[in-house]
Amino acid sequence: MSASITDHPARPVLGLAGFGAAVAAAALIGGLAVADAASRYRALEQPAWAPPSWLFGPVWTVLYVTIAVSGWMVWRRSGWSSALTIYTVQLLLNAAWTPLFFGAGLRGIALAEILLLWPAIVWTIRRFHSIRPAAAWLLVPYLLWTTFATALNAAVWYLNR
Repeated sequence: MSASITDHPARPVLGLAGFGAAVAAAALIGGLAVADAASRYRALEQPAWAPPSWLFGPVWTVLYVTIAVSGWMVWRRSGWSSALTIYTVQLLLNAAWTPLFFGAGLRGIALAEILLLWPAIVWTIRRFHSIRPAAAWLLVPYLLWTTFATALNAAVWYLNR
């Protein structure tokens, strides 16, 4: 009896690579849409509590790794499921924010968009928790950062109207 592709020992590694590639694609959409995001960010009127532009790269690198690992953990436990469809929706919303905020300069629309992203992350966490609690907990820093980013987006939009 021959083993199927799903029984192959490389499957978990390939799955993780797939989730890593999907998350990297979301990050690249933002990066390609706005090559000079740091200079655009510095040019905006900002609240006193705004972080320096250099902080975003390291923070998002860690968050994107946890987002990928979280999705992979759920996939390993349940295969493709409606929870991963919700995960995909939040990832697409994540990818859309940077081109809206920086690329198009549509800070108000970016604010509306991030207000859709936030509950999509919450929904993903709730669904992931029922499948693999550790995967849900990996998304909590992402939710917290997105909460902060929402407040920052609102403040920058208000200050630059």
